[in-house]
Amino acid sequence: MILLRKPYVILIGSASGIGKSTIAYELARNLGIKHLIETDFIREIVRGIIGPDYAPALHKSSFDAYVTLRDKHRFEGNTEGLISAGFEEHASFVIPAIEKVIKRAVEDYDDVVIEGVHLVPGFVDIEKYKNDASIHFFVLTADEEIHKERFVKRAMKIKRGGKHLEYFKENRIINDYLINQAIEHGIPVIKNEDLDKTVKRMLTIIKEICKVLIFKHSVDELEDETNIILNNYGGRIMDVSYFLPGFGEPLKRNVNVYNPDEAQRFIHNLNENPQRKKDLEKLYDLSDNVHAHKICAPDRESLNKMVKELDEAGFLYKDLNKISNKQKENTNLE
Repeated sequence: MILLRKPYVILIGSASGIGKSTIAYELARNLGIKHLIETDFIREIVRGIIGPDYAPALHKSSFDAYVTLRDKHRFEGNTEGLISAGFEEHASFVIPAIEKVIKRAVEDYDDVVIEGVHLVPGFVDIEKYKNDASIHFFVLTADEEIHKERFVKRAMKIKRGGKHLEYFKENRIINDYLINQAIEHGIPVIKNEDLDKTVKRMLTIIKEICKVLIFKHSVDELEDETNIILNNYGGRIMDVSYFLPGFGEPLKRNVNVYNPDEAQRFIHNLNENPQRKKDLEKLYDLSDNVHAHKICAPDRESLNKMVKELDEAGFLYKDLNKISNKQKENTNLE
């Protein structure tokens, strides 16, 4: 019996001007996906079915839909809430059509990449497709200055600069809203500062090309380890297991780090909090600095190069005889 790969359904959301269209194209090209759909096109179809009298927010842009709300008075003094509510109203009319596209792709066993501002975490029910598709949802973001620069370029490119440029503030609020929604619903947030690195981070999550490795290093060397995995190869660190003497099973902690900024914040907080760092050092001492990670990469070649660089840096532990068979088994070591 031949088991067929589930079709890819990849959703990429972000505020206008973050660069999702470029990322979506590159991701589709890398994965050999021929179907690339913008939610703006889906929205136009829906507009042809639902008129402005019934859905005025749908017939505005995502960033100024708030002007159509009937209960604007509820948001007096809360500009962010008003703009977010208008955006939600606008996107909610497009979501059912997006889900129809996903359903059709899954039924036809077609890979598809869908990108657009209307992809709101919590609005699209991706759970109901997970048994039949390899479905992945991402939200892209960028620092404000980078966002503003791209926003200007995009506005001029589509020759609607005058209208769009005056709404950067609203689009930035939508950016923050989407990030908060993504965090709340466990959707990966990818900072889009470099095209190649952004695509690699997404591929690392999509392809799940991973390997469990045993490390030995001090807490002070954490930064160098994460820099190799996350920055040099766009990799991902999943889970950590500490091998404590006298225990049949390793002490496991769930982690899922793919964002270099997140790793840097963790290391910064350690250095700013001596007691917290000391507690972690005690755990490292108990395990003789030996622990396991599941590391992932965007492709097999990158994974092999990553392992080689980690080995050359002296981070890999090779004396597996000191780890019990039970601990190896519970760590999924090869």
